[in-house]
Formats: sequence, structure tokens, C-alpha cells
Amino acid sequence: MWRIAVACLSLLAAAPSQAQELIRLARIADIPDQYVGGEMLRAVYARLGIKLEFEDVPGKRALVLSSAGEVDGEIQRIGTLSRDYPTLVQVTPAINYIEPAVFTTKLHFDVAGWNSIRGYSIGIVRGVGSSEAGTRGMAEVTATTSLESMVKMLDADRFELMVTDLFSGLVAVRKLNLQARIYPLSPPLERIHVYHYLHERHRDLVPKVGKVIAQMEASGELATLREALVKQVLSAP
Repeated sequence: MWRIAVACLSLLAAAPSQAQELIRLARIADIPDQYVGGEMLRAVYARLGIKLEFEDVPGKRALVLSSAGEVDGEIQRIGTLSRDYPTLVQVTPAINYIEPAVFTTKLHFDVAGWNSIRGYSIGIVRGVGSSEAGTRGMAEVTATTSLESMVKMLDADRFELMVTDLFSGLVAVRKLNLQARIYPLSPPLERIHVYHYLHERHRDLVPKVGKVIAQMEASGELATLREALVKQVLSAP
């Protein structure tokens, strides 16, 4: 797992000196944008004197744990999550954004939204809500257990293209040394704002976290931190 750079931590204000409360969040394993969102939230919670820990699990398992209250919430999910998981309370404003993108080994076309991939065989990661929602109703969709397994399946021609967050896909392809074979198409399918969620037992914490997110967004600190984290992950050996 990537480690946050000391330079990024310098962006944070000093946390209060009293003993810290602990919040445990589900984090989808081996998804780089989840790492970035988690470290952004670590900065937010530090302002409240709260320590974060993460439980790395597959996407569907994360929702089982968080909605049941076995962990305290989710790092970042699409904005409609509470509709299907009413025990998870959305924190506003958005903490981050993702850009679902098409990766392929052979195809060349200009991407024009989700409908432009409808006629292809597609790989997605099970439990990633943006990919599941965007490909819903399409004929040939394979849900894989992890991002890395999906990249390997695309390399093996198990489907014609895969969909994942652009940043996460670039990291995974490079990790497997497949940059010469697998490439993204442009532009991304869309930009989606993603939100932090807390289990309903922490409902009183929601406005406090939201207020800090809004303050750090207005000051530009969140954008600066995100940029530094993305650069860090993309340049890691």
C-alpha cells in the first residue's frame, strides 16, 4: 500500500492534543482512488482530533460491513448510495471525484459517454458503484473480484475493454508492467463526485465532518492534497 508523503502531512493543521477518538472505515482493497480518498479524509478527521483506521476488503464486502455497522462507514462512494443502503448517511460536500474511463488493448474510438461502449464486452470490478450503474442493462458485462484481476483478464482478451477510474487504472496497468499493451481511451466516460458515508450511529458527527470538508475545499487545501497524493502514487516505484 502506498504511504502518504511527509510533504502532504504538512498541509494539515495540528490536531487537538486530547486522546483521539477512533473511526474505522471500509476501504475497497487495492483501488488507488480509495487510498487517495482515505488520506484526504485522514486530513479532515485530524482537524477534529479523530484518528482513522481502514479495513481493506472487496467492494461488496465493504458495503456489508459498513451498512451493518461493523465498521463506521465508507471512505467514498457515489451520491446515490443511501438509497440502497439507508443506514449509511452521506456527508456533504463531496470529498473527492473519480473519472471512470475505458481501457483496452485493441480498440480505438472517441468515447462519448456510457452508451458508446454498449456494444462491447466489458469488465468491471464487482462492488464499484459507478461501474455497476454505468453498465447496468448492457449485455456483456463481467464483474471481477479485483482491479488487478480485471487488468489480467483484459490482457488475456477475456473482454474487449474494462472500465475503472482513470487514475486507478493507470496505476494498476503500470504495476503489472502492461503499459505497452493496455491503454486508456479518451475522454473519460464522465466525472463523478463521490461522498464520504458514516453509519447512522454517527449521525451527530456528519455535520462536523462536512463543515471541515467545506472549509478545506474553500481554502484549496483538499485540491492541493489530492494532487500531491495522485502524483505520489503515480510516481511510486
